[in-house]
Order: sequence, then C-alpha cells, then structure tokens
Amino acid sequence: MRPLIWILLAVMTLVIQATLLPLIAIHGIRPDLMLIIVVSSALLLGREQGVGLGFFAGLLQDLASGNIFGLNVLSKMMTGLLAGIMERKVFKEKVLLPLLAVALATMFNSTLMLIVLFVLGYNLDLPADLMNVLYLTIYNSVFAIPVHYMICRITRDWITDQSG
Repeated sequence: MRPLIWILLAVMTLVIQATLLPLIAIHGIRPDLMLIIVVSSALLLGREQGVGLGFFAGLLQDLASGNIFGLNVLSKMMTGLLAGIMERKVFKEKVLLPLLAVALATMFNSTLMLIVLFVLGYNLDLPADLMNVLYLTIYNSVFAIPVHYMICRITRDWITDQSG
C-alpha cells in the first residue's frame, strides 16, 4: 500500500507542477515540488525512501519535460540520498528543519545539474544560472514548510511504527 501512496503522490505532484505552478512562475522560475517531496520524505523516512522516491520523481520529470533524459533522475536520487543520510541526525519536529533542508537541497540539486550540463558541453550563462538557483532556492523554501507538514501527516503512522 505504501508504494502506491508514493506513486499517486508523485503523479499528482507532477500534474500540479506542470499545470498550476507555471501560473505563479516569476521570471520563468517556479517551485520544484517534486524536490521538496523527495527531501521531506527522505528526512522523515531515511535514505532508501529518498533514493527511491528521488528516482521515481526524477523519472517522471524527465519523461514529462523532454529535456536531457536522466538529469532529473540523477540529481533527485543524489539529493534524496543526502537528505536521507541526515534522517537520524535531525529533530524531525523542528519547524525550521524543512526550510533549511530544502534550501540546501535545492542548491545542491541545481548545482549538480549545472555541473552535469557543463560536463556534457552545454553552454551555460553562469551569472544568470546562479541567480536562477538563488530564486529557486527562495521559492522552494516558501513551499517547504506546508509540503513538509503534508508529508509528516502522510507518514505519521509509519514513523511511529518504525520507532515502536
């Protein structure tokens, strides 16, 4: 049942991200709800959850975007792994945790994507790209707390099952 819940959540998030979030984009920048969900679930449930959901979320984004296939898979998996490693080292009930974690994860995810694009030979406008990373970090941080709260509500019973 749990994998089905995560699949449905990822698909619904992709639909929202592709249809509604462009309406609130600022200078072409819109929040990456898939990344926020990967980070929140990894922080709450561990690195296996982060890597698994990161793979699936990245795969959905790659299939939907038509960009370089595998770029989102790689970056979301790596970000989910790093967030999941922190699972045992953080206090899950702190309000600022999702804010800080999503901000750092957004910078890591975006930087990793820029590095891969550079290695593949794409021309980058580094000052503009770094400003976009900054804007995306701020935007994702705004959505971090409500999305993290939603993930906490979804996983509340699972977390108590693991600790009990």
